[in-house]
Amino acid sequence: MQKKRGRRALKVIIWGLVAVLVLGVGGIVVWSQVGVMPAEKAPLASVRDNSAITVEDTEQGVVLTPADGESEVGLVFVPGAKVDPWAYAPILQSLAEDGVTVVITRPWLNLAFFDLRGLDAFTSAAPDIDEWAVGGHSLGGVRACRLASDADALVLFGSYCSTDLSATELPVLSISGSEDGLSTPEKIDAARDQLPADAEMVEIAGASHASFGDYGPQAGDGEPTLSSDEMHAEVSEVLIPFLADLARD
Repeated sequence: MQKKRGRRALKVIIWGLVAVLVLGVGGIVVWSQVGVMPAEKAPLASVRDNSAITVEDTEQGVVLTPADGESEVGLVFVPGAKVDPWAYAPILQSLAEDGVTVVITRPWLNLAFFDLRGLDAFTSAAPDIDEWAVGGHSLGGVRACRLASDADALVLFGSYCSTDLSATELPVLSISGSEDGLSTPEKIDAARDQLPADAEMVEIAGASHASFGDYGPQAGDGEPTLSSDEMHAEVSEVLIPFLADLARD
């Protein structure tokens, strides 16, 4: 009798743990789908109407390529948590205009740290390109740091690394915002030692966390003092030459 009670108790415990696990996983899945920040319509329309580039919705992600098909360098870009990948197409379209192929990934469950795919899962969108940079915004940048060992360069938008890359010779461009309320200037500075000594650190005056994508205001962020178009121009001014150097190396 005592053994039967023991077995029953064990079954109750096991089924209880299974129920907790199922509820936990289900809760994460539901949470990951709630509050996703969509791309703003007007900036996205400018991308779709841009005759200088080709825009495709592919298995690897949102792919922007030069209309003439000429491209020597690629950028795999990882979105921030719960941000629609299309929200980054407006700020990255100038790269495609300049000859860079851009692949904006769709992280599993809208959260980059759940996405365990390697870089080649995205570079397969353009197999003829040999030089690839990897980049990301916010938590997408943290994930990009983990993929950087397989890339030729790293680009961070309002982000920083939790992976120590300081001993590498990886070219790094870190673009931050003076008004970023999430990846604050203090946090960017505190994680500076995770990057190579020659990493290029650029702070854009007036830029907030959400300035790096066109998805509207974000809770906890600062107030930007520059327009979306101004932000796009500022980012392009530093990012295009950085990737051009990659093509020449």
